[in-house]
Amino acid sequence: MLQALIDSGIIVAFYNVNDKHHAKAVQFYDAFPGQLITTVGCVTEVMYLLWPDVKSQNVFMNHLVRRFYVCEHLHPEDFARIAELNSQYADLPGDFADLALVSISERLNIAEIVTLDKDFDIYRRYRNQPFNRIFRP
Repeated sequence: MLQALIDSGIIVAFYNVNDKHHAKAVQFYDAFPGQLITTVGCVTEVMYLLWPDVKSQNVFMNHLVRRFYVCEHLHPEDFARIAELNSQYADLPGDFADLALVSISERLNIAEIVTLDKDFDIYRRYRNQPFNRIFRP
């Protein structure tokens, strides 16, 4: 099964009908045949960014329950890698959710990412391999 990491921005666009990327996000979701993987950092961002729309927040939560997304747990070595990446990309600056996605991309060996964030054009997996952005609005 095709697996791809998914970042917060496109998730928010999917649930927020007023987001400028909403229609393209819906088209992507309708066409994507695989499993979308995120982290608790992204889940936290999505909940914050969807507030005060509790209905959309709960639809998102129910999608997590039904495994529409897989929320990958972070391991101790992921936190060590996030600290390394935080130093490496200090000039961006990288946020926790983005750097957690970079870390799990290495651990799970997944190069595909669904994101609105242009920083993923700069981030490198294993310090030299680019991400394969499978969604560009």
